[in-house]
Formats: sequence, C-alpha cells, structure tokens
Amino acid sequence: MRNNRQFLGILFFLLAGPLSASTQDQTSVSTAGAPPKLLLLVHQEFKFGKAGERQRLEVSLSRACDRLTVPNSWIGLQSITGPPKALFFDPLDSFEHLGRAADDWGHIFAAHPELARMQEEIEALVSSESTLIAVRRDDLGYRPDSIDLSQARFLRVLEVRVLPGHESDFVEAFEILGEAYQKIKADLPWVVYEVNVGVPSPAFLVFVPMRTLQQNDDLLSWRKSLREAEGEVTARRMDEIARDAYVSTESNLYEVSPEMSHVSKEFAHGDPEFWTPRRPPENAKPAASKEDRKPSVQKGAGSKQNQ
Repeated sequence: MRNNRQFLGILFFLLAGPLSASTQDQTSVSTAGAPPKLLLLVHQEFKFGKAGERQRLEVSLSRACDRLTVPNSWIGLQSITGPPKALFFDPLDSFEHLGRAADDWGHIFAAHPELARMQEEIEALVSSESTLIAVRRDDLGYRPDSIDLSQARFLRVLEVRVLPGHESDFVEAFEILGEAYQKIKADLPWVVYEVNVGVPSPAFLVFVPMRTLQQNDDLLSWRKSLREAEGEVTARRMDEIARDAYVSTESNLYEVSPEMSHVSKEFAHGDPEFWTPRRPPENAKPAASKEDRKPSVQKGAGSKQNQ
C-alpha cells in the first residue's frame, strides 16, 4: 500500500512518456488488438523454487491449445517489478462470452484429460491466486482507440482503489490528466477499466502498453510539463482527490510472454514473428551449428552430441 500523497508522483511516473517518437502507428491499429470490452485478469504467485516448472507447464498448455479450438484467448505476462508472479490478461466480449467459455472448457477438459492434468499440475504449484473482472471505461483513458495490444511487449499496470462513494473523484482526476496529456500532445496512450467483481472496494485499472523498455527512460522528466499543463488550481485539486478519495495505489511492470499466450490468428497477424515464430517439432533435434560441422576429433560417448 502506498501513501495517498504520493499518488500524483506515481501517476506521472507510470503514465508520462516521450512526446515525439510514436509508440503506435494509429493508421494501422488492428481491430483484433483493440482493448477488450470485458477483461478477466488473473494474478498468480508460486511456491518457492517452482516458477520455472510452472512456466514450462504453461508453455506446454498454451501450445496444446494452439492445436485445438478453444473458446477464448489470453496474453501471459511475467512480472518485472514486485514479487515474482504471472498475470493472465483474458479479453472477453461480454459476461455471456465468459459463461459460454466456462461451459466449453468443461467439455474440452473432459475430451482431453491430458490438458486437465496439466492444469491441475499448474494449480499445485501456485501459492496464491486472485481473479477479477473489469469493464472498459470508454469515457476515460487517453487515445485508447490507438492501442494495438498485438504490438505490446511490456505492460504497465496501475491499480487504484477508492473509498466507496468516491468513484466520481477518480473519474474527475483522470479527465484532468487526459486533458493535460492532450495539451502537451503526449503520444503514449492508456486505457482505463473499472473492476466489476473481484476486489473488496471500488477499484480502477490503468493499462499502458509499451513497445520497449526504452520508453521508461525519460518518464520522470515530463512531470513538470504535465503539472504546468494542468495549472496550479487543477493540480491542487488532483492532490486533494489523491488525499481524500484513494485507499491505495500500486503500479507494476510486466513483460509479455508469447510462449505462455494463446491468441487468435487475427491478433497474431499484428506481429506474426513475435506471436507465432517458427518452432521446431517438440521431438526434433537441434540443428548443427557451423562449429559442429567443422572437421574435428571424434567425440566420446559422453559428449552432448551423443547424448
């Protein structure tokens, strides 16, 4: 939990970005990569020493699903900040879609017991898990229509929990921030979701997709520009909201893992080399390197070549 007075600084650090180099080509945004209307978000932490084993199982499960028809997709992410954990970002169209997917997965696990077994093995390695469902707020965010999630390699996530009855204060603060971004012509879009179920108090999530970590280099240097764009009176109002309306704020950075993800063909088309790279068959031997092909002394039975 963070001190509420620090919220403005955290917000600027999270959201302030370069004003010149564009992170997205707004003319080529993929509809399949647009932020979903409904979002299922799963956080997982793992038993000590089991993160690698869990990751291998997740990769195997995702690759198995690539060969089947499954009712939904997901983006797997690994934490860079905070405790070691995974975040699964599942885009959905509606609660009806969520209900159909749950029913379909029951049939899939029954028809493919090996998938059910892998899922059970993964769950046995998880030390804690939380799941929430959030709805996109189309009235908030900054240029959310320019976001193409298929181009994202990193994701900044800001979670803001507010006191009951103060949801309108959060909306006011982010409307102010969006206007300030517009004034300085910032080119780092973000999208806002309101948590519908899964947390004990009202909460909002802000997602900032990023192409490279380099976009973080000058984040703090833009705080002054945003403050000036808001104006002193408006900036004081932002401080007041942070002090009186927010229970807590937490920001973390994640890296996208295509190996642990299962995305649609339309989504992967946004960057096929990243999402669907050519993989050797699981039982194939690695190709010999140039060094291996050079004439050499015969290797013994204990070498890697003969194992």
